[in-house]
Amino acid sequence: MIGSLMYLTASRPDIMYPTCLAARFQSNPRASHMIIVKRILRYLKGTPSLGLWYPRKGDFTLEGYSDSDFGCCKVNAKSTTAGCQFFGPRLVTWQCKKQTFVALSTCEAEYVSASSCCSQILWIQQQMRDYGLQFLNTPLFVDNEAAINITKNPVHHAKTKHIEIRHHFIRDCFEKRLIRIEKIHTDNQKADLHTKAFEKNRFKFLLKVNGMKLFSVLDGIIGVDEATVVDDDDEKQLAMVCRIFSCFGI
Repeated sequence: MIGSLMYLTASRPDIMYPTCLAARFQSNPRASHMIIVKRILRYLKGTPSLGLWYPRKGDFTLEGYSDSDFGCCKVNAKSTTAGCQFFGPRLVTWQCKKQTFVALSTCEAEYVSASSCCSQILWIQQQMRDYGLQFLNTPLFVDNEAAINITKNPVHHAKTKHIEIRHHFIRDCFEKRLIRIEKIHTDNQKADLHTKAFEKNRFKFLLKVNGMKLFSVLDGIIGVDEATVVDDDDEKQLAMVCRIFSCFGI
């Protein structure tokens, strides 16, 4: 069942976090884990028409959002890395993964998460060059001021010697203007959807800002294969690119 749910997360980012959480215990599952999986299945049964919405019109700016949940794992106190990337309002890739080490502070957890999101942005930039599109100085939104300062100011290196060197490449990307780090309030952090569980109102808000909506039969008729109903070449390319990257949501 976990494998089927992981396959489904390619088009349902709203179940990414609980599915990844359940997958951590599939080598030694217990009854409590089965209850979680059944609850996910009941949620999917109750929301069959919920999905990602890719509007034909709108901005086509590449943006990245990075977040983490410090020490969330009750077994080994490891943090969770989460990130998502957008073309304008269109969610194209998203990630949720437990970090491989124990972070000593929220700053370290957020910094490592930002580094992971940065690598995903670089991959998207490289793929877009094949379509003749350049996305330099891509904004990466982080809600931790200390992690932002570490990226922008190498003087803080003395306080970050315990962080693995491979995570510091984000500084090089910042200096080369491949990305730019920007502060965002926690309430507006879109990647928050993939870090923890939320109460109902907050969860609905995160679904909305991540471009998910309930589709009606009329929406399905209107939205059939956008690439075949638009006439403008740029809009055709936009529709095609969004479909390509929606396949890499895992």
